[in-house]
Amino acid sequence: MSGNSLVLPIVLWGRTAPTHCISSLLVMDDFSTIITGCHDGQICLWDMTPELEICPRAMLFGHTSSITCLSKASACSDKQYMVSASESGEMCLWDVNDGRCIEFTKLACAHVDIQFYQFTVGTQKEGRLLCNGHYPEILVVDSTSLEVLYSLVSKICPDWISSMSIIRSHRTQEDTVVAVSVTGILKVWIITAEVSRMQDLDPVFEEESKPIYCQGCQSISFCTYTQSSLLVVCSNYWRVLDAGDYSVLCSVSSENDQSWAGGQFISADRVLIWTEDGCSYIYKLPASCVSASEHFRSDVGKTQDGSVPPLVYSIADRSDKQLFICPPLLICPPVTRFFFGRREPFHKLLIQGDSAGRLSLWSIPDTCSEQPQTTTVWSSISLQEAFDKLVPVSAGIIDQLSVLPGKDQPIKVTASVYIPSQGRLVCGREDGSIILVPATQTAIVQLLQGEHMLRRGWPPHRTLRGHRNKVTCVLYPYQVSPRYDQRSLVSGGVDFSVIVWDIFTGEMKHIFCVHGGEISQLIVPPENCSTRVQHCVCSVASDHSVGLLSLRERKCIMLASRHLFPIQVIKWRPADDYLVVGCSDGSVYVWQMDTGALDRCVMGITAVEILNACDEVAPSTVDALSHSAVNLKQAMTRRSLAALKNMATHKLQTLATNLLATDNADKGNLPKYSHNALVVQAMKTNVTDPDMHILFFDVEAVIIQLLTEEAQRPNPTLVSPETLQKSQAGADKGGSFLANKIFKQVKETMKETIKEHLLDEDEEEEEEQRRREEKSKSLSLLEYNLTMDTAKLFMSCLHAWGLNLQLDNICMDRLGMLRPHCPISFGLISRGGHMSLMLPTFKGSLGIPGRKLSLSDIVGKGTYGVSRAVTTHTCCLSSHWPTL
Repeated sequence: MSGNSLVLPIVLWGRTAPTHCISSLLVMDDFSTIITGCHDGQICLWDMTPELEICPRAMLFGHTSSITCLSKASACSDKQYMVSASESGEMCLWDVNDGRCIEFTKLACAHVDIQFYQFTVGTQKEGRLLCNGHYPEILVVDSTSLEVLYSLVSKICPDWISSMSIIRSHRTQEDTVVAVSVTGILKVWIITAEVSRMQDLDPVFEEESKPIYCQGCQSISFCTYTQSSLLVVCSNYWRVLDAGDYSVLCSVSSENDQSWAGGQFISADRVLIWTEDGCSYIYKLPASCVSASEHFRSDVGKTQDGSVPPLVYSIADRSDKQLFICPPLLICPPVTRFFFGRREPFHKLLIQGDSAGRLSLWSIPDTCSEQPQTTTVWSSISLQEAFDKLVPVSAGIIDQLSVLPGKDQPIKVTASVYIPSQGRLVCGREDGSIILVPATQTAIVQLLQGEHMLRRGWPPHRTLRGHRNKVTCVLYPYQVSPRYDQRSLVSGGVDFSVIVWDIFTGEMKHIFCVHGGEISQLIVPPENCSTRVQHCVCSVASDHSVGLLSLRERKCIMLASRHLFPIQVIKWRPADDYLVVGCSDGSVYVWQMDTGALDRCVMGITAVEILNACDEVAPSTVDALSHSAVNLKQAMTRRSLAALKNMATHKLQTLATNLLATDNADKGNLPKYSHNALVVQAMKTNVTDPDMHILFFDVEAVIIQLLTEEAQRPNPTLVSPETLQKSQAGADKGGSFLANKIFKQVKETMKETIKEHLLDEDEEEEEEQRRREEKSKSLSLLEYNLTMDTAKLFMSCLHAWGLNLQLDNICMDRLGMLRPHCPISFGLISRGGHMSLMLPTFKGSLGIPGRKLSLSDIVGKGTYGVSRAVTTHTCCLSSHWPTL
């Protein structure tokens, strides 16, 4: 989805924090924000106070694989930009303040480290990103456009770079890049002003290449205090080198089966070294390693026994650490990094993140005694701990229907599907039940105050019981293709079964028990398959089997179960009657759908060619939303000229002015209106997590639907272009040129635009729809006005309560709006479908020391604190909104 300021997400996180197995760490220069990337592809922003208290603020979505590295992308304080990279070669540039994605790209290589480099061209400062990873060079990338400008290449023994460091020279205009390859060869590149300005030119070759026999190099860092030493950390030892000739000044081997993971100079004579299992140690360097000492280089060429530095501090001792297991059975050691303030506050911080989503922070003292000491953690918090401290608790989508008597935690929602045509949300739960509930009404219960909070069993719902354990996937085939019966709902569970339900009566129609493992996904075949396959759904199970289940014949017409490894992707070749299955080991199986026969099994290049030759790609085994932002581009990126023509009040003139030019340019190719003012999308960061739900409000769609209902009412006293024009003329006789122009256009084209964009169906489609509605009317949960409920929910959440009490009373008394009873977690959609979602703990970042904020303060500040894009000035509907 492209960035559309008229689509606003609101997320209901639930009481269980999302999985956040930390894979990378970054602290911004102002020491107010900590950024963590995780193995599932999400990025979390944490606010840090001057007292070093930590609070999670927002989560960023857009990467499709594990985050490998993070780096700042700007040096000035007014632009808080950072860049992230993932295993699949994706790079994203983010605004740390509000979580917007500014730029993104995808390369054919994966980065493992990125370092920001700034240089001056005349009076202009420019930024570069130096990237190394699984490729035999260092790429230099523009920090604004993410375009690769040139590369630092090796002539001698080119190989992957393990680690690199930038040595800034204050005496000359030449800076140095020092790197160590995976084979232990140290390489040096000189970066001059001319080289920095290079773009699309020949590669820059190294100035020096020297073997230092440091295999398994974990990190290399330059001493900024003396500018004469390098610290090289390998798995089995760490060494201090002279930055002049790269001779060894001292060397320390690991003990007790520990493996060094990284290190940094924390002063001229002290180094901080940490291990893979999360332990950290501070060593005082001998005089032979300190350039200011008269004994500097006195041990070069001698045995290393006498140069082992003494241990002065132990941080997070081994007895306090353990390896965490991250699903699915992936051992993830903690990530440790050291940061120091280059401008006030001048903290020296050691920060560690683990697979449980926990951040631990130590403040490193500037002075130390001669005897070894231990230091305790300064602050520590995990996402789940932050969620547990919330009062009121973070709301889930059907919590009021899921909290059982005597239990604190509601039953978790494990699979969901939203049906816009009916306004229903279908939620499968971990106890095997499936709940059908009106989406807007259940969201109102969870977010807004009112008498509904006291009703038991509200909102009206239907419960389907048939699975013996957790429901893993839910599919409404008619929503994908009208060839299916609109009554049919299909669900899969961990009990190996696939059940077909009548969504209107709640009756169980059929149970398929053909798999030997839990059902991981349900897929609708493409339109151009054979007639028999067109009435099937494709089921994928954890026993590596794939089935075609006929909803018409109520039987399995094909079961493919010879796969040796987990299934990762399903593709179709309808013209050849092929179902193509891709497995995690790289193998591809080609099955004939009508006969169920295995046509071939291939691996390697041939497998890739077969997958690329397929016409249609089905969703991957892991829900695409587990790794990326919500894909609603087709439904959400439209610009509706009809909406602008109907914005005939003073409060909407700003929106009309900003968008009128764009919409007029798109007048000739307006897509057909989709009618979806609200889209509810289930989402999870990891397959083991319960579902959280995002409400996507399309502001233009809400306005158009409200106007359509008004226009269809026969009462002549309702809002019309004429009455709007009279009322506006009475309030402001002169009126503005833009308002008069819009009123004139509305008067001339209101009937035409409604017919063209909103009621663009022929008589047969209208009659068919009328028959369907009459058929299902008696079976619906409850009659209610979906448009008005959507508008009430949206405006009640968006309004900044508590900032203007008089306006608050008008909103409640005249418009029927309701106050939120918990902070609202907004989101922002930016370029390429990237999305930032506020965590429910964001209110901690709004606090003022010594003052406790009220709920109104939190809601009001939170609305305007998301971004300049989220205000009621850009989304005001009240002028078209009758009393609710």
